[in-house]
Amino acid sequence: MNRLVLHRSAVRAARLARFVRQVGPAAIAALATVIAAITTGVPEVRAEPAAADAATGAPGASGASGASGDVAFQAYLEAVLRASNDLAAQREALVSARAGVGIAGLRPDPSLALGAGPNELSSAVNPKPRVAKTIGLTYTVEMGGKRERRVDLARSQVKASETALDAAQRQASADAAAAFIEACRAREALTRQEGSLRALSEIVRMNELRHRAGDLGGLELLQSRNGRDQFLATVVKSRADAVAAMEGLAVPLGHRWNEEFGERLPRCVFSDARLPGDAEALVAQALDARDDVQAARAALDTARAAAELTRANRAVDPAIGVSYGYTAQGRPVFGPDGSPAAPSPRSNALTLSLTVPIPLSRLDRGDLVQAESAVTQAMLGLRQTELKAQADVRVTFAQYEAALENLARYRDATLVDADRVLEGMRTSYRHGSASLLELLSAQRAADDTWLAYLQARSDLAAATVRLQQSVGRPPAP
Repeated sequence: MNRLVLHRSAVRAARLARFVRQVGPAAIAALATVIAAITTGVPEVRAEPAAADAATGAPGASGASGASGDVAFQAYLEAVLRASNDLAAQREALVSARAGVGIAGLRPDPSLALGAGPNELSSAVNPKPRVAKTIGLTYTVEMGGKRERRVDLARSQVKASETALDAAQRQASADAAAAFIEACRAREALTRQEGSLRALSEIVRMNELRHRAGDLGGLELLQSRNGRDQFLATVVKSRADAVAAMEGLAVPLGHRWNEEFGERLPRCVFSDARLPGDAEALVAQALDARDDVQAARAALDTARAAAELTRANRAVDPAIGVSYGYTAQGRPVFGPDGSPAAPSPRSNALTLSLTVPIPLSRLDRGDLVQAESAVTQAMLGLRQTELKAQADVRVTFAQYEAALENLARYRDATLVDADRVLEGMRTSYRHGSASLLELLSAQRAADDTWLAYLQARSDLAAATVRLQQSVGRPPAP
């Protein structure tokens, strides 16, 4: 056995000497650089989040050390809430609803009536009678508390608009968080893959030197080139994905990212601290703070206010009128014998009137049935929303627990094991016990593990946002 080992070592030494003579000192220096790059590889992933972010080399990853040039998620979220077109439209709807309270409190306008007559047109009547002039006011008195019920309905609609705005803000925050997390994942994945591509390119360059020196066959050189070219296609797709993710940040924002933040990049620092509380405690919080539950309660209040207004509208509204009439003194007249007769005296008349509609239409109770049905539907909708909220919190909490466990597994075991395998393969390669392709395979396996870790970290950030929003909290991934 010892003789066999010595023989192999002698063969390797002879090949190395021949390679040195053929390629020369400059090539040897370049080869040493390549070997150092291969055996060093892409910076390793550590279990600590700050070191893991620094390994990507991405500008956003430097946020853990306080890089002020990058854009934190809260700054992006504030810009979304300020500039979103959907939120602006919902705010206008709230302004309109608030204006409706004043409209609902308006009372009926009085009516003014002016009259003149009768004007005698027959020629048989002579002398003509004086034309009487009248002026009158009519006012409809609302009965049954209609005005108060209208105001209550308008206020409930304001509450519904406020909850709708909260729901729109929640959806905008969710969209912003999803876009921000995906932009970070895509950019960090691209950084890792570009580092691996550089290592593969250096390997191809080394193999070309060894092939020219006659120390490497053409088949292995072609294999290394093919592996690099295949990985280059993956990197090209990752570049497109990173660009698409950055463009996706414009959808919640309402305009392009660079119009708001210029050349600054997202700060990709996410918290992995466990959220306080268990599932049942979070369910209780959700029933008090979730906007969809609040919206369902506001819808029930609106239905009840509408039912009260329907009942009030069934009361008849009498109309009270007052009018004043004036008729001038009549023209002189003569009796049958030609003697003058006394003209009609001047007249001043005051008239009071009361008009009460006959409520025959109130015999039909269809409007009450519709209003009560709407209240019942709103009550059932509230109950269904509460059940859905409870289930959503429990499901989201389970997903959050799973994401937290997966990320911890990657940091505590999977990444460490992948690094050990890669380091062992590098050691074997240095001692000639492993081939170059075996080293590349180990490097790709470590890269795949790193990308899976990035996905696990993104999954945890997304699950954190969903859990926070499921209990009515603002998102903070």
